[in-house]
Amino acid sequence: MTPPTPSAAAPLEVTDETAPASPTPATSKGNESRSPGQLAWRRFKRDRTGIVSACIVIFFFVVALAAPLITKLYGKDPYTTYGLNTPGLLGDNGFPVGANGGISGDFWFGIDPQLGRDVFSFLLYAIRNSLLISIGITILVVIIGVVVGVTAGYMGGKTDWFIGRVIDLLLAFPSQLFFVAFTPVVIALFVSPEENTPIWLTVTCLIGLLTLFGWASIARLLRGQVLALREREFVEAAKVTGASPTRIIFKELLPNLWTPILIQATLNLPMMVTTEAGLSFLGVGLQDPTPDWGLMISYAAKFYQDDITFLLFPGVAMVIFVLAFNLLGDSVRDALDPKTKR
Repeated sequence: MTPPTPSAAAPLEVTDETAPASPTPATSKGNESRSPGQLAWRRFKRDRTGIVSACIVIFFFVVALAAPLITKLYGKDPYTTYGLNTPGLLGDNGFPVGANGGISGDFWFGIDPQLGRDVFSFLLYAIRNSLLISIGITILVVIIGVVVGVTAGYMGGKTDWFIGRVIDLLLAFPSQLFFVAFTPVVIALFVSPEENTPIWLTVTCLIGLLTLFGWASIARLLRGQVLALREREFVEAAKVTGASPTRIIFKELLPNLWTPILIQATLNLPMMVTTEAGLSFLGVGLQDPTPDWGLMISYAAKFYQDDITFLLFPGVAMVIFVLAFNLLGDSVRDALDPKTKR
């Protein structure tokens, strides 16, 4: 047999073994199979600022939750007036005898003037109370904002118009001035001026007023998002198949709103911390002897010219927490929506 001869129509293909192989497209390590949450977490882990901020925020929350245990191991509490009970801790002028606010092995952050309470344990409980109140306000604000905003955007018409005017009124209202002026009025409706105001009433009043004026911005944002989403093809397809409005909202709209909801929640919490502390600083929030961040700063501001130590610890702690939480909110936003990356 003779070997087959190559056809003229099919020319021989000559390969050069020394030529570099053509590059093959790099596979994306399974990114196509990852969920949006996994991709967001992957982007977040690459952000060093976000990781450090998250660690700081987690540290503050752990300290707040473990405040009773820490003070028990520490051996001090925020209510005992050690300076008045123990001779030699306070001088004749009411200030700690020791340097830097009386810092020592027994009192890690010193003692406050006049009363001689332990600053370290008082700060732990102040962080605890401020964060618990702010978290409660943030949860209520987000829930109300989501319900109102989604309802206004989906229903449209007169419902949207009425809710829009309410939102405009709340956003235009001088809320800070209203808090200062109206909080004593609300408390006076339940407690006579001669009686001491219960702590639960003050906390309830704070949460109620801050929630009343805090949900409007989130509701307006989500209303705009829903107005854009309700005209999309997947919503129209759900309507054609006979899906109920409840199913459309929970199955079609809300899954596309988790990103702005989470971002607004992370940015809203530090704002509520500073607002609640500001009200206590002005005398319309939590009152002495209940530990509170704003109360500590207000009390320390009276004596900072003689010794800045009393103002240093609560002030620095608040600045670190608020800054870390704001940076965390920015990192979460960049991870969830990479198009807005700085």
